[in-house]
Amino acid sequence: MSVKIGSGLHAPARFFFTLLVGLLASPLTAQTPRRPPAPAPAATPSVDIQTVNKLVWSTLAAVDHGNVTGNYSVLRDLGAPGFQANNNAATLAGVFQTVRTQRIDLSNTLLLSPTYDFAPTIVQGGLLRARGRFAIRPTAIGFDLLFANVAGRWQLFGVAVVPLPMAAGQPTQRR
Repeated sequence: MSVKIGSGLHAPARFFFTLLVGLLASPLTAQTPRRPPAPAPAATPSVDIQTVNKLVWSTLAAVDHGNVTGNYSVLRDLGAPGFQANNNAATLAGVFQTVRTQRIDLSNTLLLSPTYDFAPTIVQGGLLRARGRFAIRPTAIGFDLLFANVAGRWQLFGVAVVPLPMAAGQPTQRR
């Protein structure tokens, strides 16, 4: 094996070797996988009263349709995935049996603004809670509703609708 000195053949090899060592010693920032920034915590969506009113009205309309037809599958299908998983049409029929057997016309709730027991609010788990009543004569309607935000859309998560005796002299409130 012979080595040529002075021909310049070793200079390119030394340059390449020096470059390679330098690259290996330096951090490879272009090839280092970067962790994506931590996602910002999900902002609690703000809800205006008109949106809450529409949610209440549409829920009570769906319950009324279930009471009239005996078929609660549409009410179930309008719900959030958790609501659907925990309720079938037969379960919902049992939940609303009292309102159905008393033949309470829930469609009258569409003519009035709800009166809230407390301001609709976001509760534990990010659920929107709306509890209140409709002052319908002779039997007022009480409701307690929970909605889950699913992909930016509020969907029913929990529902209670009960007849309430109308207090004497309590006025009805039109919307």
